[in-house]
Amino acid sequence: YYVNDYGNQIINFTKSVYFRIREIVFNEPFPSDNEELYPGDYLVNFAQNIINSNEKMDFNSFENISEKLTSLSIEEALKLIKENLNSLGIKHDNFVSEKKLVKNQEVEKVIDFLQKGRFVYKGKIKAPAIEDKNKWIEREQLLFKSTNFGDDKDRALQKSDGSWTYFASDVAYHKNKLDRKFDHLINILGADHAGYIKRISSSVEALSNSKDILICKVSQLVKLIKDKKPFKMSKRKGDYITVDDLIKEVGKDATRFIMLNRSSDVELDFDFDNVIEKSKDNPLYYVQYSYARIASVFRHVNMDLKSDLKIKRYEFQYSNDEIKILKKISEWPKCIDSSSKKLEPHRIPTYLYELASLFHSYWNLGKENPAKRFINDDKKITDDKLIFLKAISNVLKSGMDIVGVSAPEKM
Repeated sequence: YYVNDYGNQIINFTKSVYFRIREIVFNEPFPSDNEELYPGDYLVNFAQNIINSNEKMDFNSFENISEKLTSLSIEEALKLIKENLNSLGIKHDNFVSEKKLVKNQEVEKVIDFLQKGRFVYKGKIKAPAIEDKNKWIEREQLLFKSTNFGDDKDRALQKSDGSWTYFASDVAYHKNKLDRKFDHLINILGADHAGYIKRISSSVEALSNSKDILICKVSQLVKLIKDKKPFKMSKRKGDYITVDDLIKEVGKDATRFIMLNRSSDVELDFDFDNVIEKSKDNPLYYVQYSYARIASVFRHVNMDLKSDLKIKRYEFQYSNDEIKILKKISEWPKCIDSSSKKLEPHRIPTYLYELASLFHSYWNLGKENPAKRFINDDKKITDDKLIFLKAISNVLKSGMDIVGVSAPEKM
């Protein structure tokens, strides 16, 4: 998890916490008309936590405490991020601080590295398309030769005041990743960073002397829908919805499954009405219910679904409906392989839903045709049916484990 804890945005973030502290300590109104500040209600909690754990801190002057307050504010933010990730069942092994990279002079080191490879030069860049060309002042800057690697223009590493650009810090971060000897680097970026991919890929190519070592996956926005219209839960927290809100509303399993059910580069409509519905419109319910149905069959014949079967003879005759499901099961290894190699986890919940659909259709045949029922009139189940159900349950359980959702035996 790359922590952007350096630069102007962090100064604005710290000032926002500071004004929330003054709101609590000195009863001063928060300057909500200042567009540079963060209006989020969560900062009130940050401010209160900092006040409670730093009784001797003097909040009269921002300048005197800015460095300490920045550190405390980032600490609070990371604590909240980790709590939210944990509630979703997500664990990051490393949290890499941009500020530490800058303090350890890793930016200077990577610039030296690029200069030795002749990837850096002093030059001027034209005004970006979004800027007014009449107001744009061309200045000599330190530039990276990203056009050598297919980018549309060279990129600035240093601002006119001598400070490093965001891009320079990001290049240092990727050098840090390369130095940790990974075979592949995977960046997961928000949709607003799609235009950033070419330049960062160019820098990694220059640093590693390898093409395509960096894979960038763009994650599109999620639209939350309730009662057929866009849904906003946390008006007091600013114009967004927290992960915590989402989990409280629909639970961890539904949040994970629905988020993973669509390719990351496609905008997702997260419909609350469907997510809590007990129907095929709710993909998680449909998959979990198929597993619970199989578990109920095993309970009725006093068998444990999780135990290994002891079958003596394997001379089975399966119907066309059953063979159709068995063929689907045979696609499971290919689904895992493809999902892993292409970095497309949505293939797994999609597959599970398709398998569940086939199973539920087969189950419903038994309502009219006794021969299709799993338990016969003698309250017993044949070995071929046992193997059939066990195979389906193994795949469903395996898939739900990979996606990170529970596989309930009763619903």
